[in-house]
Amino acid sequence: MPKQAQPSPAQPPPGKPGAPGPSAPAAGTVAGTVAGTVASAAQAAALVAVARSTKLTGRAALLAVVICSIALSLAYPVREYIAQRQQIDQLLAQQQSLADQVQALSEQNVKLAQTWYVEQEARDELHMCFPQETCYTVVSGQAAKSAAVKPQAAADPWYAKLWESVQKADAADAADAADAK
Repeated sequence: MPKQAQPSPAQPPPGKPGAPGPSAPAAGTVAGTVAGTVASAAQAAALVAVARSTKLTGRAALLAVVICSIALSLAYPVREYIAQRQQIDQLLAQQQSLADQVQALSEQNVKLAQTWYVEQEARDELHMCFPQETCYTVVSGQAAKSAAVKPQAAADPWYAKLWESVQKADAADAADAADAK
C-alpha cells in the first residue's frame, strides 16, 4: 500500500490557493481568482465556526453574568412573595373559622333570647322546675348511689403539704436520735 505524501506545514494543502499541484487553476485566470476567493471564504467560515464552538465569547459570558444577577436579585422577593401568600392563606382560613364561630354564637344568642329554650335548658341541665310542677328524675336501671357519701375535704395547698412533710422528717430524725442514745 503506497503512502500518501503529507503536505508540509509551510505549504498549503493541494487544491487550496497558492498550492502547487494539478488541481490548482492557473493564478492569472478568472477561474483561478474565483476559486481562490471561494476557497478562502469557505476556509475562513470553517475556522470561525470551529472558533465559536470551542470558545466562550465575551457576549455569552456577559449574558451569563446578567442572567445570574437577575436570578439572584429576584430570589429574595420571590421567596418573600411566597411566604406572604402562605400567611394570607392562613389568615383567610382563620377568618373563615372565626366567621363560623360568630355564626354559631349568633344562633345560640337567638335561642337564648327565647324563653322556652331557657326553660328547657334549665330543666335539662340544671334539673330545675317551676314551683307548681312536680319533677321526677329517672335513673337508668342502676341502683341509686347512697346518699351517705362523705363530702370530700378540700385539698390542702402545696405549702401545707410541704410543711407537713418537713415536720414528719424532723420527727423521724428526733426518733432516730433518741434510739441512738
